[in-house]
Amino acid sequence: MNIILIGMNHKTAPLEIRERLSLSCREEADALSEIIRISQIDEALYLATCNRVEVLAKTAAAETAVDRLKGFIYRQGNLSAEELEQCLYIYTDRDAVRHLFRVTSSLDSLVMGEPQILGQVKDAFRQAVEKNTTGVILNKILHHAFRTAKRVRTETDIAENAVSVSYAAVELAKKIFGDLKGKTILLVGAGEMSELAARHLVNQGVDRILVANRSYARALNMAEVFKGTAVDFAQLGEKLQEADIVISSTGAPHFVITADMVATALRRRKNRLLFLIDIAVPRDIEPQAGEIDNVYLYNIDNLQEIVDENLKARKLAARRAEAIIEEEVLKYEQWRSTLEVVPTIVSLREKFAAIAERELRKSEGWMQNLSNEDKQHIEIIIHSIINKITHEPIAGLKDESQNGGAKPYVAAVRRLFRLDADDT
Repeated sequence: MNIILIGMNHKTAPLEIRERLSLSCREEADALSEIIRISQIDEALYLATCNRVEVLAKTAAAETAVDRLKGFIYRQGNLSAEELEQCLYIYTDRDAVRHLFRVTSSLDSLVMGEPQILGQVKDAFRQAVEKNTTGVILNKILHHAFRTAKRVRTETDIAENAVSVSYAAVELAKKIFGDLKGKTILLVGAGEMSELAARHLVNQGVDRILVANRSYARALNMAEVFKGTAVDFAQLGEKLQEADIVISSTGAPHFVITADMVATALRRRKNRLLFLIDIAVPRDIEPQAGEIDNVYLYNIDNLQEIVDENLKARKLAARRAEAIIEEEVLKYEQWRSTLEVVPTIVSLREKFAAIAERELRKSEGWMQNLSNEDKQHIEIIIHSIINKITHEPIAGLKDESQNGGAKPYVAAVRRLFRLDADDT
């Protein structure tokens, strides 16, 4: 029995190839059906996201199964042979399990610590269970993976710190205001990062969005996305009075929000806190605005510094996470090693039970005069003796399996007790 994992991700495959492969995300069930039809594969899981495509499989013929799975990915992505070999990674047995645990725990993600991948792996597992493509081995591996991810989340700070500029802005806003519910955002311009920051803020409870853009039509489109209100760019100074959080990302070559505009807005809003996020290059907001009381101004460099510090913190957390993963890989390996001796243990118990059953049948003549209660007592005593006789050999086999040295003992037990011979 072999465990293999084959795939490619954001580290090994360029965006162009990942885009081709991402089309298969929509046809996951069909892809899984195609994989499990490969005769060498006994169990399979298919994980397809925008940043990775991976197949985890149990097989008795690893080399042949790998070749067949290469062909599957080749067809899925319409890849050339050269692209396939350059982008593909292949793991077997312990390395395959370790890789899956790292993926599920978000140590292998584009943004380390992001929570989406765990849900994606769970969705892939649910799909595999519905298609009946997993069994004892992969089910155990996946449950171990989920337990590992939970430990990494609860025992480390891997997901505690913002590691994107847009999310760093949100974290700062929460520190400044505490609760963001009921706050108003003013979006100035339509930059990608400002839109993403706005999405994060809406998820945190911000419920009013104002959008100002030099193109009013573009402002209307953006406002529709957030169910907000488009405002005329000429009204920018006036709308500063209404906003609690301003995110600015225009392509203007000069300041679109001056210190005077901010000072005027603060007087009219009775010095209520104002949080300004300037993600534009060149800057949109005059730096002197940040010197005004009750105004908090951060530009993209400030946010990047926060991101860099948080990345350092996540890397420290990742060291602890890697240790947790190694612990869980070892636990899985210990469980898997016991499988080697389970058939022999079952056969040994069945052998002794069959002997007892035959001897009881031979004794039916003199036992017929006994009461049913006495017969039951005799059977209990016999099975108790069997359990005591087999306890030490079974315990020994289990102990040896933990150290990977069970094979000679399994062979000896099967030969000594003639477990592979036909009973006559």
